[in-house]
Amino acid sequence: MLHKVTEAEKMTKRIRLELITPAVEDNAPIPNLSLATVAALTPPEVQISFSDDLINPIDLNGALKAVDLVGISCSTKTARRAYEIAQAYRKRGIPVVLGGIHPTAMPEEALEHCDAVVIGEAEESWPRLIEDFRKGSLEKIYRQEGFTPPEEIPLARREIYRAKDYFPLDSVQATRGCPHLCDFCSVRRFFGGTYRYRPLDAVMAEVRSLRHKVIMFADDNIVGHPRYSQQLLEALVPVRKWWVGQASLAGLDNEEKIRLMAKSGCKGLLIGFESISEENIKSSRKYQNRPADYLKIIRTLHRHGIAIWASFMFGLDHDDKGIFERTVRFAIEAKFFSVVFAILIPYPGTDLYERLKNEGRLTDERWWLLEDQEAHAPHFHPRGMTREELRQGWKWAWQEYYSYTAILKRFQWEYPPTLLNKAIYFPFNLFQRRFVHKKVLGGERLGWTKVPWRKRTAQ
Repeated sequence: MLHKVTEAEKMTKRIRLELITPAVEDNAPIPNLSLATVAALTPPEVQISFSDDLINPIDLNGALKAVDLVGISCSTKTARRAYEIAQAYRKRGIPVVLGGIHPTAMPEEALEHCDAVVIGEAEESWPRLIEDFRKGSLEKIYRQEGFTPPEEIPLARREIYRAKDYFPLDSVQATRGCPHLCDFCSVRRFFGGTYRYRPLDAVMAEVRSLRHKVIMFADDNIVGHPRYSQQLLEALVPVRKWWVGQASLAGLDNEEKIRLMAKSGCKGLLIGFESISEENIKSSRKYQNRPADYLKIIRTLHRHGIAIWASFMFGLDHDDKGIFERTVRFAIEAKFFSVVFAILIPYPGTDLYERLKNEGRLTDERWWLLEDQEAHAPHFHPRGMTREELRQGWKWAWQEYYSYTAILKRFQWEYPPTLLNKAIYFPFNLFQRRFVHKKVLGGERLGWTKVPWRKRTAQ
């Protein structure tokens, strides 16, 4: 039973708020920008603490922090763990709020595990939630009207986490929203279907204030808005930072833009190629991708010293049993710095999920509640092969791409000797090879606390 705090207690006592990032074991140690933003939205008189379940796994049977309120931000992959953490705190009489992309897609489910849900962006609803909690009148659902005007997005409070626990980089978000219609993606539902871009002066002031040399732009497409991205890149040139980010192929078909990206400090891009099949691209509505143009864009980026982390998905409706070999052959020819091969995931709230559900092709409508989600993937019945053939082909692609022969063949002997290419390529790819053999092929559950340079610290 929840402790009923009187209104007098609420008004006189300083609220102790715990913000938590739940983890799955293959998360990367990158600072959580969303909860640092929530911290910035929290009134200054509230005492904030922060826990990253990846860095210091939360012992649900041990002593939890003595706080008055818990806020957890979760994705679909971390939903099960988020619910477990929420249950542990609620058993101790501490109310829990859930927010993030999964509770936004599944608010009724989330409410089975918490006391309140924040749907969508939180700039307007979070301060109201804190005030309601102070008064003892917490509501079940908090949802703001419309999307946050970009000039009202606050400066993230990065001091809530310890920088030394993470990769030596800083995350920045310049834009929100995506106009593309990809049927497997849930970004549009959470952030809206148009680009909203923060005032350039505010973004650059934030960039200049950051301690690390390397910046990771957390935008879904850093070059999505042509005019704004041009201005941002030009402003980055004199700052002399290095940066990485995610980009759509639609913004990379201009060599002058790529030249400016390199000049502004771009060292690498995560690009969702998704498929080499034109039919798959069209059926999944990722119209901004044109497979016939892939190699031209790839070679232009490489010529200017920009590494590519590519992603491909298997299990799309036009995939057959030969898609694995064709994709790996293309990826080796393209000489990507790194590739992630994924089995298509039907995320709730997406058109893909609803279509597969209506067609009776989902294996479990709430697959994210399974104890080991990846061991049960794929979570649907593919059209061009069996589920087992899809899983085995996915494993083969990982193994083949990170073989010693492929690693040597992919090295950029002819392109500029950048730091990524000269000093990091081989150690990184050998580490990835180890990951493939232990995790993808061996099924071993890994965690960053098991990596040699990370030692687990006590809670």
